[in-house]
Amino acid sequence: MEKFIVVTGASTGIGYDTCRLLIEQGYKVFGSVRKTADGERIQAELGESFTPLLFDVTDHEAVNAAAEQVSLRIGGSGLFGLVNNAGIAVAGPLLEMSMEDFKWQFEVNLFGLMAVTQAFAPLLKTNERADRPGRIVNLSSVSGQFSFPFFGAYAGSKYGVEAISDALRRELMIYGIDVIVIGPGSVKTPIWDKRGGITEDKFKRSDYEPQIEMLETITQQGNEDGMPVERVSKTILTALTHPSPKTRYGLYNDLSQQLARFLPARLMDRQIAKIFKFKIK
Repeated sequence: MEKFIVVTGASTGIGYDTCRLLIEQGYKVFGSVRKTADGERIQAELGESFTPLLFDVTDHEAVNAAAEQVSLRIGGSGLFGLVNNAGIAVAGPLLEMSMEDFKWQFEVNLFGLMAVTQAFAPLLKTNERADRPGRIVNLSSVSGQFSFPFFGAYAGSKYGVEAISDALRRELMIYGIDVIVIGPGSVKTPIWDKRGGITEDKFKRSDYEPQIEMLETITQQGNEDGMPVERVSKTILTALTHPSPKTRYGLYNDLSQQLARFLPARLMDRQIAKIFKFKIK
C-alpha cells in the first residue's frame, strides 16, 4: 500500500533533502512551496512520487485548500506522516527589532506550524492502514532550548514549537498519533538568506552595531561549518519510521551546544559577554 507524507518548506535545504530521501525509500511525498516554479523544478528533479502543494504557511485559506487537495488524492489511505519544516530566522536586538519583524517570526515558525497541523491532522487519524496512525515531526532547533543574543525572536518561536509539541503529543495519545521534535544545531541551509536574516543596515547607529557586524561573520562561519543537511533528513526518516522513536532528537554541532543549557545561566552570561565584547555596566 502506498504511504503518503506531507513536508512543508520543500523548496530548499532540510525540506528538499527530506523529500528526496523519503522518495528514495518508496514514499509518496507532498511538498509545500511558495512558488509554482519551485514546485515544477522539484517535481522534475524528484519524479512523479513528488507532488507540489502551493501555499505559504501563513496563508491559512491556502493551507486548508492544500489539505483538501491531499485528502482527495489519498482517499482512505490517510497520511503516514506530517513534517513541519517550513521556517525562517529573524535576527536582531529585541529592543530595536520592528514589531512587524518580530510578529513575522512567530507567524511563520509557530502560528503557521499550527495552521498546517490543524489542517492535516485529520488525515493522520482517519486511515485504513493496519500498522499505526500517522506521525507529526516538528523541526525545532538548538535555539529551542538555549537563547543566544540577537536570536531572541527566533529562539522564542522555537521554544514555542517545543512547548506545543509536548502538549500535542499528550493530547493526541487518544488517537495514537505521536509527535516528535528534531532540534538541530547549525545546518548548511539557506535559511539566513530568507526574509528577516541578519542585516546590518537595519541596525545602523545601534548600540549593538559592533556586535551585529561580528554576528554576521559568526553566522556565516556557522553556516559553512554546519552539519550536512543529510544528517537532519535521516533523523526525520528515523522519527517517522522507528517503532519506538524518541520524543526529541537533539543534533549538535559540538559538545558546547549540548552543555550550554545545563551550565549556570550567570556563567553563560559572562561567557557570551566575552565573546561579543559587551561593555557591561
